[in-house]
Amino acid sequence: MAAIEVHNLKKSFDEQEVLKGISTTFEKGKTNLIIGQSGSGKTVFLKSLIGLHQIDEGEILYDGRELSNMDTNAKKSLRTDMGMVFQGNALFDSLSIEDNVKFALDMFSGMSSSEKTDRANFCLEKVHLKDVNNKFPAEVSGGMQKRVALARAIALSPKYLFCDEPNSGLDPKTAIVIDNLIQEITQDFDITTIINTHDMNSVMEIGDKIIYIKHGLKVWSGTKDEILSTDNEDINDFVFCSKLFKSIKKNL
Repeated sequence: MAAIEVHNLKKSFDEQEVLKGISTTFEKGKTNLIIGQSGSGKTVFLKSLIGLHQIDEGEILYDGRELSNMDTNAKKSLRTDMGMVFQGNALFDSLSIEDNVKFALDMFSGMSSSEKTDRANFCLEKVHLKDVNNKFPAEVSGGMQKRVALARAIALSPKYLFCDEPNSGLDPKTAIVIDNLIQEITQDFDITTIINTHDMNSVMEIGDKIIYIKHGLKVWSGTKDEILSTDNEDINDFVFCSKLFKSIKKNL
């Protein structure tokens, strides 16, 4: 059984149908990427998965548990199993980096103060950050802020990790660092990771499973290797639109 299953997911806003019946699965220990053009529905899809949008039709199952059928306590428990890296990091400017990482622990764990500090240090070390505990977000680089956001996302040892455009605003070198950290964390902790991205480097480097959404429909799914050999015109037009990727495709 896949960790997350999606069956015939539909979502409309007023008269506009945004998601038109998407079905897919996401597996543990894998980096699952959602790609598509702006307006394709991928952001609505991600927000529907985590319960920020109430769906109109379909099912979302977490390890066999249907999201819409969960009672309040079950949904609260599921929330603590989710880690989230937001596009804009969503760090608290008035809190130190250590306190940002400890925020979820303060809210949802029964840990002692020393246990929270130990856990925060562990998470920061996991994303290769040291000696930054007492700094504030504005005092570190954008790439370091993204790593802090990732450390905070794993503080509660989540089963599911969601990342919304994690490389947004980062230079290519730093984006690769973030990709590698996400993949490392996914594999080390056997997490089900779902990433919403425009970054084709992420697709080619860490795409264990990729789904391509167009006009609210899933029109292709496969691995980073399969994306290079597919004859699907929609995915080829999207991925190989640049001269660089067209050259890669031509020389395969």
